[in-house]
Amino acid sequence: MTHSSLKSNVSRRRMLQFGAGAVGASVATATLGQAIAPTAPAIAQNNITPDQALRQLIDGNTRFVAQKRKSPNQDVVRLNEVAKGQKPFAAILGCADSRVPSELVFDQGLGDLFVCRIAGNIAIAEEIGSLEFGAAVLGTKVIMVMGHERCGAVDAALKGTPVPGQIGSLLDAIKPCLPKAKNLPGDPLENACKANITYQVEKLKASPVLAELITAGKLKIVGGYYDLDTGKVSLVG
Repeated sequence: MTHSSLKSNVSRRRMLQFGAGAVGASVATATLGQAIAPTAPAIAQNNITPDQALRQLIDGNTRFVAQKRKSPNQDVVRLNEVAKGQKPFAAILGCADSRVPSELVFDQGLGDLFVCRIAGNIAIAEEIGSLEFGAAVLGTKVIMVMGHERCGAVDAALKGTPVPGQIGSLLDAIKPCLPKAKNLPGDPLENACKANITYQVEKLKASPVLAELITAGKLKIVGGYYDLDTGKVSLVG
């Protein structure tokens, strides 16, 4: 690399840093999209509104519950189509629980959902960054934080018993929401699971990148509660 090209690269980086800091989230979002957006063509499936994207999720779940799944976008044609690029219409921040696979629960297929899964469906830095990428670069129109009935991570946080290894870091990300669920009528664990969903939604909404998209009407962030016994997802908050 020549001295002049090195100097040019350094100057470009400084300019981007200055733009993101001085102008705000809008410049940062635009820069993010230009810098790491996929260049390969992809099927356009996210040219819809946030409300329409949410409706697609709810309609898919309704089919799942009624055992009338269409199982769309799961053939070799779709496989080859999305190999060239992705434009998922929705993102899911879900629990790592093996009983809650998003594509099945919402009756979707390859390239439809941008899914982040972690025990307790917690919005830690890495998950927030992933979802910022999904919305700002890939164009997801709705993010659903999907918790579920009888969540083991929330139950462990509620009980407060010591846990080994790094499990405690997961519980620490849940504990701040527990006071809001205390003394509510009904099942304590269900109340805590729903309070955790709402808390993680608010953490996502605090992201400047996501907040800008929400303000522009390009994104919606919602909470969902999955019933393990029926398969139904109910909106929370």
